[in-house]
Amino acid sequence: MTARQSRSLKRPLIVQPLIFQFVTLFISFWIILAVATRLDSGGLYTDETITPVIASAIVREPGGGLAIRMTPDLATLHRTSPGLWFVAEDDTGRSVAFGQIPVAYLSLVGELHGLSYAHLRDRSLPYRLSAVIRREIAPAGALTILGHGKLTGLTLVVFMASNMFTIPVFLMLALISLIITPWTVRRSLAGVNRIAAEATQMDPDQHGWRLGEADVPQEILPLVRAVNDVLGRLDKGYERQRRFIASAAHELRTPIAILRVKVDAAAEPATRRLAGDVERLANLAEQLLDLQRLDVIRNDADLHLATLVQRVAADLAPLLIASERTIEVVIEEPLPVPGDPGAIERVVINLVQNAIEHGGRHVIIRVTGSVLEVEDDGPGIPHDERERVFEPFHRLRPRSTGAGLGLSLVQQVIDRHGGRVSILGAPAGGTIVRLALPAH
Repeated sequence: MTARQSRSLKRPLIVQPLIFQFVTLFISFWIILAVATRLDSGGLYTDETITPVIASAIVREPGGGLAIRMTPDLATLHRTSPGLWFVAEDDTGRSVAFGQIPVAYLSLVGELHGLSYAHLRDRSLPYRLSAVIRREIAPAGALTILGHGKLTGLTLVVFMASNMFTIPVFLMLALISLIITPWTVRRSLAGVNRIAAEATQMDPDQHGWRLGEADVPQEILPLVRAVNDVLGRLDKGYERQRRFIASAAHELRTPIAILRVKVDAAAEPATRRLAGDVERLANLAEQLLDLQRLDVIRNDADLHLATLVQRVAADLAPLLIASERTIEVVIEEPLPVPGDPGAIERVVINLVQNAIEHGGRHVIIRVTGSVLEVEDDGPGIPHDERERVFEPFHRLRPRSTGAGLGLSLVQQVIDRHGGRVSILGAPAGGTIVRLALPAH
């Protein structure tokens, strides 16, 4: 069953509100248009496109008066509008008329220069009083024209021409919605992005982490608090487990030490042969303590690997000789590395003991620069097992000795030192465990 694809919040928080706002603006625009054009009243208006044609036909006479020149456009307009009439007046009150001016408009003659824009219409057909007033720039100068010609409904073009403020307002509202809405959403979710960044920085090897609750939206805050509660319970559970392991390891050390003394002092050969089993118990207790020590703050210092491995080899030599095994130290241009001497020393001891327990007769500890290798001549580790051997309590063979903690502890210690652990095959068929530590 495939995992369901997660949904983005951009659509419900940004895209959908923008769509809703644009639809609302669009509907509002047409409602305003319907009201402005008074669709409920009906009726026809004089097409205001006649005034530029009229203005282009008005010329100035030598004496300063106005005259009408029958241009092709005016002739066409006259032919298509049999009831055409108009009055053109300049800013000084001089005027010229064409056709039969209705009596209702005669009083406007001489006063038109004080007007600039109007639509006039009578109440019923045939709308002979329908007229338009426009101020135009003509060859004769600035003119105010009152005219009647072909009739038309008040179309969107007329509305836009007569209400040019409306479209900029709607464009401004649309632009504000397009910019402000995403910005507001991003600002509101800034706290979510911050806690997501905090979560990615959490180190599983460090405890006490909590997600910050500052600037987190109230709708997300319960989730953040639930995660913090889970982290708190995990910390408590881990602390209980850590204390149990530490207590158990400490409690085991005393009876193991007593048992070791009694086995070493026993006169019976069968009892003395138990020394190896007692040693494995002691090693297990130390490994459990190593698990507890991993959480203790490291005492880093300049670590000299050559001196460290020589000391480990000297300490383990008696045990190796007693079990008819040998150990060799090879040093090649060692480099100082930062680290906890005690932790790295336990790592080397674990690797040597692991090599012996898995059949190695001859162990080589090699230091090259900041790389430390432990090589044995045992049966080796199969390729498909070289990753799994680092898992806690994993055993290569069901009856192998040890608890399966050695290599897991090695990897955890080296990881905390910023190094890398790898397993290779030895030329003679054994195993090489390589520790690459960061040099100064």
